[in-house]
Amino acid sequence: VVNHVKCDILIEKKNPQVIYSGQPLTDIDAIIPRIGASVTFYGTAVVRQFEMMKVFTTVESQALVRSRDKLRSMQILTRSGVGIPKTVFTNYSKDVGSIVDSVGGTPCIIKLLEGTQGLGVVLAETKKAAVAVCESFNSLKARVIVQEFIKESKGVDIRAFVVDGRVVGAMKRTGKDGEFRSNLHRGGSAELISLSHEEEVTAIKAAKALGLHVAGVDMLQSDRGPLVIEVNSSPGLEGIEKATGHDIAGEIVKFIERNV
Repeated sequence: VVNHVKCDILIEKKNPQVIYSGQPLTDIDAIIPRIGASVTFYGTAVVRQFEMMKVFTTVESQALVRSRDKLRSMQILTRSGVGIPKTVFTNYSKDVGSIVDSVGGTPCIIKLLEGTQGLGVVLAETKKAAVAVCESFNSLKARVIVQEFIKESKGVDIRAFVVDGRVVGAMKRTGKDGEFRSNLHRGGSAELISLSHEEEVTAIKAAKALGLHVAGVDMLQSDRGPLVIEVNSSPGLEGIEKATGHDIAGEIVKFIERNV
């Protein structure tokens, strides 16, 4: 395991290198990037450098950048015909009331664009609460999106793990009592689920739209079909392997073996 934030990048014509602990990394066939959200810029640069060195990567640098930009990824998904909850992005608008109305009223979801693992996600039960939350974020110059609340999902979502254009495992995640967020990092629980054909197709289409060969696609079950809420380019393995009993890591290794 190489800590990418401790890598140095040597950019030179015909001789790109990644330096680690004072030595160039050589004889590498493939990498499996695990890039934290807080270090996306530098992590992407390291992945790009390996690409310049003709090293196979399970997550390409451009796909990583696309997936980390919530707004851009939602635009790409909808352009590709993937359903998402109705979403509004605004440039610090003070007319929050009309924005809330445009996503179907309250309750509604307010998300920080930079949030991860359920952090920076607020359920506003009333329009007054939504206005207060948006005004607070606006005062901090924090960019947010406002989304419709999918009532029928009832604090439950689906994580489908896609490898090389195929769903290799899926789990249903349920938030703990009183919690609308189902992230395992927030205390949620997980269990094996069999996807419907539409859910499987949606997961594969979402990963493909963002150019991700390995992805965790999070979806809500709604009355109008599966709605994608996030596509994760560095999905965790422990939770889904425990819930499904599937060797997801092994599937990633097989994907690498097919390409090197």
